[in-house]
Amino acid sequence: MSEIAGQSGLRNGATAVVNESYSFACMRCGHGWEQSYEIEHHKDAEDREFVLYVADGRVVPSPLSRPTCQNCDNHVVRIMRAGQVSSVREAAHRPRPLPGQAEPVDVPEPDAREPHHWHLSDLLHVFQRKAS
Repeated sequence: MSEIAGQSGLRNGATAVVNESYSFACMRCGHGWEQSYEIEHHKDAEDREFVLYVADGRVVPSPLSRPTCQNCDNHVVRIMRAGQVSSVREAAHRPRPLPGQAEPVDVPEPDAREPHHWHLSDLLHVFQRKAS
């Protein structure tokens, strides 16, 4: 989920740059998206550390503090590990059988024994008393 960029990726006095990617899902409208961030670690004039989140070349607020849905601007957003949204989209685009049409199933080789057919009496025999 994260990796530290080499020294060539440092900009504007950053001491380190970490790349993070997240998946997001809006709990209001169902919109899902993924975003990658460069998290730049800096030090201010008083040597205190702070970070800047950069997405698509622009400094943005931390997606972890108050994420906003790109579709409806709602703030009830679930944050997940990277790849969650794309894997759901791939599954949605897989061909599905038409209604009434069964999906192909692997059928195991037939067993040499005859399958047992269960009857209710087979299950209830443990509750029956024996005549004395």
